[in-house]
Amino acid sequence: MKEKLLKSTLVVGLMTTLSRILGLARDVLIGAMFGPGAGVDAFIVAFRIPNFLRRIFAEGGFSQAFVPVLSEYREQRSREETGALVEHTAAVLGSWLCVTTVVGVLAAPLLIWIFAPGFGGDAEKQALASGMLRITFPYILFISLTAMAGGILNTYRRFAVPAFTPVLLNLSLIGCAIWLTPYFPPEQRVVALAWGVFIAGVAQLLFQFPFLLRLRLFPLPRFNRDREGVGRIITLMIPTLFAVSVSQINLLVDTAIASFLETGSISWLYFSDRLVEFPLGVFGIALATVILPSLSAEHTGKDNAAFNRTLDWALRWVMLVALPAAAGLILLGAPLLTALFQYNEFSRHDVLMSHRSLVMYAVGLPAFILIKVLSSGFFSRQDTKTPVKVAVIAMVSNVVLNLLLVFPLAHAGLALATSLSACINAALLFWILRREKGFDTGPGWPRFLAAITLALAAMALGLVFFVPDQLSWFQWDMYERAVNVVLCTFAGALAYFAVLWLAGIRLQNLVKH
Repeated sequence: MKEKLLKSTLVVGLMTTLSRILGLARDVLIGAMFGPGAGVDAFIVAFRIPNFLRRIFAEGGFSQAFVPVLSEYREQRSREETGALVEHTAAVLGSWLCVTTVVGVLAAPLLIWIFAPGFGGDAEKQALASGMLRITFPYILFISLTAMAGGILNTYRRFAVPAFTPVLLNLSLIGCAIWLTPYFPPEQRVVALAWGVFIAGVAQLLFQFPFLLRLRLFPLPRFNRDREGVGRIITLMIPTLFAVSVSQINLLVDTAIASFLETGSISWLYFSDRLVEFPLGVFGIALATVILPSLSAEHTGKDNAAFNRTLDWALRWVMLVALPAAAGLILLGAPLLTALFQYNEFSRHDVLMSHRSLVMYAVGLPAFILIKVLSSGFFSRQDTKTPVKVAVIAMVSNVVLNLLLVFPLAHAGLALATSLSACINAALLFWILRREKGFDTGPGWPRFLAAITLALAAMALGLVFFVPDQLSWFQWDMYERAVNVVLCTFAGALAYFAVLWLAGIRLQNLVKH
């Protein structure tokens, strides 16, 4: 069973890796063509608002509520009843999304004022961001319907197609940046990126259709098909909307405060966050996506032992992957930013500022991934109230920490506040899951964590002694930077896994654990 879960995780991770690589290419292109500044700040805000809603409605609350109910229907109901649930859900979701999209487009200036109040002192930046938001906001309609289609495919263990879909967003943004930019005046060139978001939303939705037709579960919107099932989804979704989106809410709070800071602060936070999103998306989201249907099925079948084994297995892989990823971003952060972004409009100063926030975000990477996995433990039981209570505590903590840290650390303080609030969130979820839900970790954890600690120390020592000084990275050309990043990453990974092997940790045993 665990071999299948790992295989599915690797499939999703591989597809997500492709998307993240293209995402990095996209960000490198944006950094080189536009550079951190007023235009990119405005685009990031205009994209972050519908992207925030996507994380809440699509990847967040809706998916976490829809998949457990659909899994139950698949296990216990007929195909006709399952189809009725899908059709009614599509009708209700589509109706609300259409209304939301219209309101969002009409209220674009107000939304920019709410989410980036610091833009109010710059009429040109405010107008540019509002205009781009009108173009990007319909993305929430297309991508939420895409998420519903992806939830159906994931429930039926068709993980590769939903995982590949985000690739289309990056291809669209890259294509529009290269070929659509020349059709805009110099001060409006960044608007081409907004059109790239709109085009991507349409393409991602259409891409799912053939695969749904093969399952004979194409979501034709029809009301009055299954009120009971849709009612349960809504009941589960309302609190879940908030619970799974705390990190996104925190990100928007960071953006609002950063809009008052030095121009470029929003961009520095964005580019550093993108590097943290790479391991989070490639592994964290992939793992949470794969285990949710399994946990839901095990809970429905009242197999508590299998439920505990699956969650314990997932937590071990989180520790094994997330901790070295965080350490690597901290130690190799400046070289990575230099190698990826420091060209043309992206200056050495931008690298240094982005590195400050990257280190702070990396501190919270294990917690970000743990939240994804631990939340699945609650959602699979159709318990959405507990994560909401924890999310409220984490969000309040983030706001307080933002106000305490932004003055001494500027934009880096906002990143550190996000990481610390994520640690609080993850710790509370784990504690409650053990105390109230009866989750029990398997044997061997002290030895496992001790081996990882030794391996991290070996990796850190190797990187500290062998990574060239930062000034060298600035002086090298693109090829030299890329080669040295690859060599340093390979050396660190080799040291880490070699020490794990010497400590008796065998990956093949973890696969079957």
